[in-house]
Amino acid sequence: MDRQEILYTKGPQETEDIGAELAKRMQEDASLPPFVALYGDLGVGKTAFVRGFASVFSPAAAVRSPTFALVHEYRGGGKQLFHFDMYRIDSEDDLLSIGFYDYWDRNGICLVEWSEKIPYALPEAYIRVLIEKNDPSCPESRRITLQEIREECAHENFSS
Repeated sequence: MDRQEILYTKGPQETEDIGAELAKRMQEDASLPPFVALYGDLGVGKTAFVRGFASVFSPAAAVRSPTFALVHEYRGGGKQLFHFDMYRIDSEDDLLSIGFYDYWDRNGICLVEWSEKIPYALPEAYIRVLIEKNDPSCPESRRITLQEIREECAHENFSS
């Protein structure tokens, strides 16, 4: 993966396709970090992105937003996927109570929605995915920025 890529979609299926493409890259390139931090407003397609990603590692998974459960686990053909929603997380104590850091040791891939809520808890290396609405005349269009982050800037706040 290049250090940063900017892609455009015209609907949820294309957003899923980009998620699937990232998953394929991660299958092929073990140097990519197994942590995907998703950023974006409510309803921009973070869960659609995860659904596409999961279609590669866990094709039978019924991906839905983990807003009330906080985490969903998807198992299948490849690595386990741990899909988090940090929307309701307010502190490090909240993260500890759900065992967030324990998932990192389970040799799977963490996909974390609302990562802007936990900048202090992100690992030293991760893939940052920012999904934004980009065209008021086309409500389904999105701008998706993929960026590989390494320890030199891992704990900076994300600013769009």
